[in-house]
Amino acid sequence: MDDFDARADRAQRAARDGGAVARRAFRTGITVETKDGKTDVVTQADRDAQKRVVERIRGAYPDDAIVGEEEDELKEVPDSGASWIVDPIDGTNNFVRNVPVWATSVAAVLDGEPVAAANFLPAMEDLYAADSERAYRNGQQISVSQRDDPEACAVCPTFWWDFDARDEYAAATEALVTRFGDIRRYGSMQIVLSFLADGSLDGVVTNKQANPWDSVAGVHLVRMAGGTVTDLDGNEWRHDSQGLVASNGHIHDTLLDAAREIES
Repeated sequence: MDDFDARADRAQRAARDGGAVARRAFRTGITVETKDGKTDVVTQADRDAQKRVVERIRGAYPDDAIVGEEEDELKEVPDSGASWIVDPIDGTNNFVRNVPVWATSVAAVLDGEPVAAANFLPAMEDLYAADSERAYRNGQQISVSQRDDPEACAVCPTFWWDFDARDEYAAATEALVTRFGDIRRYGSMQIVLSFLADGSLDGVVTNKQANPWDSVAGVHLVRMAGGTVTDLDGNEWRHDSQGLVASNGHIHDTLLDAAREIES
């Protein structure tokens, strides 16, 4: 097993193990805390799941950097060397409302670029994974959709517009519903990027700078499934890009036009 394959395998194992920890706390009436706002929530399950993921990674790669949403892990992706990006529960607002749409996310990164990813959806028992060549759901190769008519496509405005930016949220919705067949919103960026990778969605967009733990694993899934991911200017997306525009490729220009209207 080469290093890329080993990292892909470790990402999947770590995501499964961390997700299993969170799953045991799901729908148990767990105490909910807030961080930076009324909708920025966290639970002990987030911390426990991240701890398990980190243990699994450091068991094999003790010297690698770890970027994680919770606790004292790094909050920015190093530009050089090997690192891992962890979100123990992406979609905590769903988790605390007993909605089964949340994921444990792990990405392996080398010199700032993802090389492997795993998004485990414990309540749905689905594992989305990508190595350095392909993307999979539950071991079966997946690909983005081939839809090319925007009016037949379903797209998703993602990430969160806080109360001081609800005009942007409204603008995003209008820009999308006037161009595309329908919109969806699931409350987890990693999940909607996974759904884009398997063809369930056709596009995902935000004008905000996404946290790496919310985005990097899903972006790698989309790319390995044949999709396109750029920033708002159409340049290749990076973990520090402003905005994120992801699509099946066929509708990308239309999705970019919509994204550019959000702050115009």
